[in-house]
Amino acid sequence: MDTVPKTTTIRSFPRLLTASCAFLFISGYFVVRFPDVGGASYASYGFNLLIALPAFIALVRQFGAARGAVTLVAVSVFGYLIEGFGVATGVPYGEFHYGDAMGPTILDLVPYLLPLSYVPLVIGAVATVSGTGTALRRIVLGGLLLVVIDGVLDPGAVALGFWIWPGGGPYYGVPLSNYGGWLISGLIASALVTLIGGRRLTDQPLRPGLLDSLLVSMFLWLGVCIFSGLVFPAVLAAGLIVLLVRRRIQLARTALVPSNPGGSLDAAARR
Repeated sequence: MDTVPKTTTIRSFPRLLTASCAFLFISGYFVVRFPDVGGASYASYGFNLLIALPAFIALVRQFGAARGAVTLVAVSVFGYLIEGFGVATGVPYGEFHYGDAMGPTILDLVPYLLPLSYVPLVIGAVATVSGTGTALRRIVLGGLLLVVIDGVLDPGAVALGFWIWPGGGPYYGVPLSNYGGWLISGLIASALVTLIGGRRLTDQPLRPGLLDSLLVSMFLWLGVCIFSGLVFPAVLAAGLIVLLVRRRIQLARTALVPSNPGGSLDAAARR
């Protein structure tokens, strides 16, 4: 019988990832307590890029360079279009606009850094629900998971002034229409990743690194929610973190299982 090597836990959750999660959780305190530090909006570009890189790299390795690049561009363009349309018309999220904390915007609508914050969420959500099942099932689950993720993000973002809902709403100042909009956009974004990825999401082991950007982001937003006094979003973030950690460990263990009687897969190469 095959056994899981003793190094499985270490490889499932590398030290750098552990340190990053801890660092971003602590960063949530400083983001909440010191929101007006000079140049913070520009520093956020580098910050968001570092958070996004693990998912971007893992996606290119999972899909191949060409298909991975197409996926990143497609989801980025879609994000710009639907967010820009949403700000200009109020559809499908409801009336809102981005605050100055998000930095410069395109046509006074959408921040330039949007893909760095949005695309890794989509990649992580799709990876969490992929591996088995029909494409339709994975698209639907991915879209629903993105709605849950936004249940953490939006209250925290509103508290930080990242975006503003002039009319407010029942969920920590966020209208329920926002979550209907996130379901629509999440289904489309999940479909883009799922359909472009094709069999690369089902016929080969998924790389654990696909989850890493979403995971560290949840630790950041957990910190933001806790230090902003947002109790339910903090609980929701903690639940998502448990789900993502368990899924990452599962993917890492799958990569360690021998693919044939004569050898095993290189787990490090699958991160």
